[in-house]
Amino acid sequence: MADNSHLLIAEPDPGYGQLLAVLVRRRWWVIGILGATVLASAIFTLFSKSTYRSSMQLMIESNYRSRKAETGTGTPSFADSNVEIDNATQLNLMRSSQLLQRAVDQLEPRYPDLDVDQLKNNLTVSQVLEQKGNDKISTSIFEIVYTAHDQQKTRDVLQAIQQVYQQYNLEQQKLRLTKGLAFINDQIPQVETRVNTAEAALEQFRKKQDLVDPELQSKSLVEALSSLQKDQRSNRAELQDLQARYGALQQQLARSPQQAAVAARLSQSPRYQSLLNEIQKTEIALVQQRSRFTDKVPFVQQVIDQRQKQLSLLQQEVQRILGPQSAAVSQSPDGLVAAGQLGENDLKFASALVEAQVNLVAAQARDRSLTGNEAQLRAELKRFPSLLAEYNRLQPNVVVNRDTLQQLLKARQELGLEIARGGFDWQLVEPPQVGKKTGPSWLRNLLLGTVAGLMLGVLAAFLRDAADDAVRTSDDLKKQVAFPLLGLVPEVPLAEMAPFQRSHSLAPSMMEVIHWAPFRESLDLIYKNIQLLTIANPLKSIVITSALAGEGKSTIALGLAISAARLHQRVLLIDADLRRPGLHKQLELPNEQGLSTLLASDRTLSQNAIQPASTYSDLSISVLTAGPAPTDPVKLLSSQRMRELMILFEQSYDLVIVDAPPALGIVDAMLAASFCDGVLFVGRIGQVSRNEVTQAAAAMSRLNVIGIVANGAQHTSNAYYRGVVSA
Repeated sequence: MADNSHLLIAEPDPGYGQLLAVLVRRRWWVIGILGATVLASAIFTLFSKSTYRSSMQLMIESNYRSRKAETGTGTPSFADSNVEIDNATQLNLMRSSQLLQRAVDQLEPRYPDLDVDQLKNNLTVSQVLEQKGNDKISTSIFEIVYTAHDQQKTRDVLQAIQQVYQQYNLEQQKLRLTKGLAFINDQIPQVETRVNTAEAALEQFRKKQDLVDPELQSKSLVEALSSLQKDQRSNRAELQDLQARYGALQQQLARSPQQAAVAARLSQSPRYQSLLNEIQKTEIALVQQRSRFTDKVPFVQQVIDQRQKQLSLLQQEVQRILGPQSAAVSQSPDGLVAAGQLGENDLKFASALVEAQVNLVAAQARDRSLTGNEAQLRAELKRFPSLLAEYNRLQPNVVVNRDTLQQLLKARQELGLEIARGGFDWQLVEPPQVGKKTGPSWLRNLLLGTVAGLMLGVLAAFLRDAADDAVRTSDDLKKQVAFPLLGLVPEVPLAEMAPFQRSHSLAPSMMEVIHWAPFRESLDLIYKNIQLLTIANPLKSIVITSALAGEGKSTIALGLAISAARLHQRVLLIDADLRRPGLHKQLELPNEQGLSTLLASDRTLSQNAIQPASTYSDLSISVLTAGPAPTDPVKLLSSQRMRELMILFEQSYDLVIVDAPPALGIVDAMLAASFCDGVLFVGRIGQVSRNEVTQAAAAMSRLNVIGIVANGAQHTSNAYYRGVVSA
């Protein structure tokens, strides 16, 4: 047999057209579900309570950042300055049952029916996002939304939640910081005890040793000793100078400092000097008189007595001037006279000698004093090493404990400030207001109902179509059989049957379909495909069958007969459905004689059994009706008489078309096909199922099935054909 792949005829490419076809086929499902959903939305909206919505916004920022910026790097902070806001944790915390239960407890007097689950279901906590360019950036603002049927309740709930959030935040911060404060409070009494003990020991040490600060005092003693030694060295150098000067002056005057002092006093006394002058005058006069006279001369004796009186007065003057020091002056006349006779230079030397003696004595006394002080300082310094060791052991203990106490007190103050400040600053950006009405919205609910109804209706339509095993397209038909698709017979629209309708039935009759131009054109194309398919071995007889009754096989048979007759073929159309014959009714022919009567008798073929198709008198079409229904159709169709008749018919006509019963359930079609050259299978789209097509094809597969025809395919108007008709 020749390659027939080029004869396959397909409907338009499956896609949106087939999807639309499914929706059209199941339109009542879509319309019904859509109507039910919209009605349900309207009823729900009508009986729904009014819904109110209130919201508030909180800005959560860490206090530690601002505090760090305020204090700077130089001020210590006992809180963690690296604390960051974990937004996910904050959101989970705000939605936690623990906090919401607190809000429920606060609201219980006014709203006793409110519980945590109800609050959770109607509460929404989210972070506000800021649009920057193409990106959305998280902010530190959190929005809390509550929805309820009570307008005032929405605000009351949010106010309670606001208080709970802020109170819980402060509690957690206090709890975290109070742990550190508790440790400090435990340490402060212990440190204070150590400070008191250390200070008492240091005080007792100072009182016992009569010291304030041994270190400073020892340093002061060392400095004093160093200064004393310096003074001592300077004094001794001065002492040496004074001793040298004193010796030189004493040698110069040949007198002791006492004698020099006496002589200086006498030399500086005017009365003493006046008496001394008088004595000198008397002595001169005495020397003059003795040069002439002897001592026994009264005049000389008188001068001697005068001199003696003057010496007595001089002695008295010396005693008066010198007082107790007069004993240092010789009482002899020469001594009294010589004691006060110093020249001006001698007088200066005497004064310098006396001064040198005084300075020398003072320097010697200072040297002795410095030596004693040095010995005392050295003795004092000898006991300081042990005192310093003891002091250095006690003093650091006091200092360390005092510093520790100060740091603890400062830490307690800082932590107290931190507790008062709190860890996070919760600022109310937008306070909760009385709830605004948000529903029910007729427009929104009806739109949602419409959208949901359409979606559900479309889904139900596709599910129903998927669950439907019926063949819906020619592609479905081709997938179920291994035969070539010879053509598509379009479904007849009722609107186009108006010029041909002869009855009041909604479904068009066979004759109305036959006269429909698209039907005739499709059958012409199918017949031509059959001729091309069997051009190497033309068929003389064809059996037309289907899987089920009512698939239009009789109409297809008549249509093929007309198409063949129009191509100048002598055609015999046989109704082989002996169980339920119907071709004679459509063609309005008598059925007293027919195939059953020919098969039941051995008489020669009678021309009365074969009738011309009166409806198509202009075409060479003969019709053999089924005849009266026999009791055993299978026996007749399987008889030798049937074979003989088919051979006779093929010899008498160019083409014999046998309209056979359905292939499923009965064997009539297979029996009729066994005596013919080929079988044409008809499948009605939308009526026969895939399983039925498969079973029927399997039953007829051992016979010469030349192809399959898709009946009832979607009709597509031909613009070219319309143009011809209009012309």
